[in-house]
Amino acid sequence: MKRCPRSTSKAARSWSIRRRDCWRVERRRRRRTNVWRAVALTLFPEMFPGPLGESLAGKALKEGVWSLDAVDIRRFAKDRHGTVDDAPFGGGAGMVMKPDVLSAAIEAVAQSPGMAGVPRVLLSPRGAPFTQARGRELAASSGVVLVCGRFEGVDERVIEAQALEEISVGDFVLSGGEIAAMAVMDCCVRLLPGVMGEPMSASEESFEDGLLEYPHYTRPASWTGPDGTERRVPEVLVSGHHGKVADWRKLQREEITRRRRPDLWARRQAAKVNDEK
Repeated sequence: MKRCPRSTSKAARSWSIRRRDCWRVERRRRRRTNVWRAVALTLFPEMFPGPLGESLAGKALKEGVWSLDAVDIRRFAKDRHGTVDDAPFGGGAGMVMKPDVLSAAIEAVAQSPGMAGVPRVLLSPRGAPFTQARGRELAASSGVVLVCGRFEGVDERVIEAQALEEISVGDFVLSGGEIAAMAVMDCCVRLLPGVMGEPMSASEESFEDGLLEYPHYTRPASWTGPDGTERRVPEVLVSGHHGKVADWRKLQREEITRRRRPDLWARRQAAKVNDEK
């Protein structure tokens, strides 16, 4: 039987739910009862872990804070050709992922240990916008199953039968759901306990309270750019007055949000009005 090719990541090895269906990223052998588990259903398992094998997510992966399985949907095809798509009823361009194949892959994951009741997400440009709040909810669960669509789309009957939550990472179209799935995973993983060094790091980031993040500065205090203009760090940040620094940052967050994301600002203002009622 043909084996999956080995991942180029140092953190990966060949593994599977059924000894043949996915990639599992190796983690340090230690007893953990709260490992957050991410499963990607994909036609391209070799794309994982990709960037998730580096930096904060990669370190947490190696330390066993979370685990990653990339399940090859094609392994659940019903014929020897590995057919996973077919022409759409009613005509039209492109192909559609077959309901029997994709549903079988989802069921295999659902029946594996620890996956009962885990949220099932389909990455789709027509889905609800993915938000920091939804990422925090997924991170608080035991894991997530991410279905990476391809071709023209997924048979609607699978979405209904498997109660898939459709999520979009933006108002644009990608070649497949893999990159979007990685973005969702990265958002969730960095919210897991112990992944980020400073607890305040996550709470002060963009979107955490409906506002974008404030500007950052570091040494040197005075810097001349290629345009010949000297730019200095705002005096309040070097004043040593923590209260004034906090006030400045809050004002900056509000101003940046109001100017760059009027939709977020309007939503925040509406929420404040409702809270005051």
